[in-house]
Amino acid sequence: MNLLNLTHGLDWLDALAIATFFAVWLWLGWRIGHPSAARPSVTVLMSDYRLQWMAVMVTRQPRIFDAQIMMSLRQSTSFFASACLLAIGGLLALIGNVDVLDGVAMRLSNTENGGAVLQTKLFLALFMLGNAFLKFVWANRVFGYCSVVMGAVPDDPAHQQSMPLAMKAGKLNGRAAMNFNAGLRSMYFALCALAWLGGALVLLVGIAVTAWVVWSREFSSASREIILGNSSDTDA
Repeated sequence: MNLLNLTHGLDWLDALAIATFFAVWLWLGWRIGHPSAARPSVTVLMSDYRLQWMAVMVTRQPRIFDAQIMMSLRQSTSFFASACLLAIGGLLALIGNVDVLDGVAMRLSNTENGGAVLQTKLFLALFMLGNAFLKFVWANRVFGYCSVVMGAVPDDPAHQQSMPLAMKAGKLNGRAAMNFNAGLRSMYFALCALAWLGGALVLLVGIAVTAWVVWSREFSSASREIILGNSSDTDA
C-alpha cells in the first residue's frame, strides 16, 4: 500500500474533518488539565481530593483501606489497557483483510478499490486506541510509583517525613489519574473516528457529539456539582 492509495478517494472535506478532529481532541485535553480558576474540571477537583486522601492516610492505622483503593485503581487501568489491546487486534485484522474491505466499499459507495480508503479511515481509530493503550499503561505504572511512596510513609504521623512523602504520593496519584482520563478520552475519540466510515460530514457530527459528551462530564455534570457541594441530588 503506497501513499497514493491511502489518499485516493479523500478530498478537502475529509482533510478539514481530520484537522478538526485532532484540534478538538488536543484542545479538550489541554482545557481539562488547565481550566479557569472560576470553573475547574472534575479532573482538577479530584486531584485536590487525592491530596486530601493522602493527608488522611498519614493518620489512618492500619492502612489496609488505602491499599485496597490503590489496588482498585490499578485494576481499572489494567482492564482498559486489555480492552484497548483487544480492539487494536480486531482493527488490525480488519485492516489487513483487503478483500472484505473492498466488498464493504462496493456496497457502501459502488466504487472499486474503495478498500484502501476504508483502511485509511480505520487507521484513525487505530491511532486513538494505540494512544489510549499507552496512556493506560503509563497510568498503571505511575499508580505503582504512588503505591511505593505510600509504603514509604512512616507509621508515626509526627515523623518529619510523613506529610512530605504523603504529598508526593498524592501528586503521583493525580498524575496517574490525568493519564487514565486521557486514555478514556482517546477511547471516546476512537469511537468517534469510526464515524468517518460514513463520510466527512458524519465525522464532523461525531466530533461535535463526542466533544459535548467529554465537556459535559468534566464541566457541567451533576456529579461535578456534588463534588463541589452545590447539589444535594444523590441520584446523579
